[in-house]
Amino acid sequence: MSRGDELRGRTALVTAASRNLGPAIAEALAARGADVALNYLTSEEAALGLAETLQRRHDIRCLPVGGDVGAEGETVVETVLEWASRLDILVSNAGPFSKAPFIDLPEEEWDRVWDVNVKAIYRCVRAAAPSMRRHGWGRIVNVSAVSAYVRNRSIYGLAKSSVETLTEQLAVELGPEITVNAVAPGQIEESLIEMAGIDPVWAEEVVRRTPLRRLVTRGEVAQMVAMLCSSTFDGVTGVTIAIDGGLRLSPA
Repeated sequence: MSRGDELRGRTALVTAASRNLGPAIAEALAARGADVALNYLTSEEAALGLAETLQRRHDIRCLPVGGDVGAEGETVVETVLEWASRLDILVSNAGPFSKAPFIDLPEEEWDRVWDVNVKAIYRCVRAAAPSMRRHGWGRIVNVSAVSAYVRNRSIYGLAKSSVETLTEQLAVELGPEITVNAVAPGQIEESLIEMAGIDPVWAEEVVRRTPLRRLVTRGEVAQMVAMLCSSTFDGVTGVTIAIDGGLRLSPA
């Protein structure tokens, strides 16, 4: 089976698929033949444009589906199941960032970051797992971050650490039909400008602190997500793969 066909007949849902890393993940799955549901929160136009592009480029079906997965993940999944009658691949990519110190962190910001990074996985998996089990096959990939390994990223670091623990727990609960893994990107090259507005010092130092002396790309992260859904990784579950050029190993 060619790479372009290995996920043919599968249906994938990618959360936060309309911007940043999400479109690259959707592209990587579509390139392997999967039909893809593109979740978005506010960027409907971008999701519609991406759907049109992927359908034309890869001869697959796409469904833009709006919704806040932190509050209504079950509804998003149910919409996909109504559209495709199955859901084989769930990529939990949604994950808002904050590094406000805990003593200054508004409770509503805690809730937003926690709910979308962590609770959304619970909501979506709870709704998606029965379909995966019924069809005897499922792949869940959660997006963590290198922030899980440091202690100066406030609620975001806490949430991403929890994503990795939850990944392990779900792998135990959902086997053997479903594998559950995670990827933990470091600073992504295409997002460096955005990060510079949050933390200028980090933006200046990150390449120097990365052992490979370069930043990872969205495409590299997306290819790993797609590979975790391929037969190459059929024997792998409950792991988090860091894709960071070694950044997590560098002194803070």
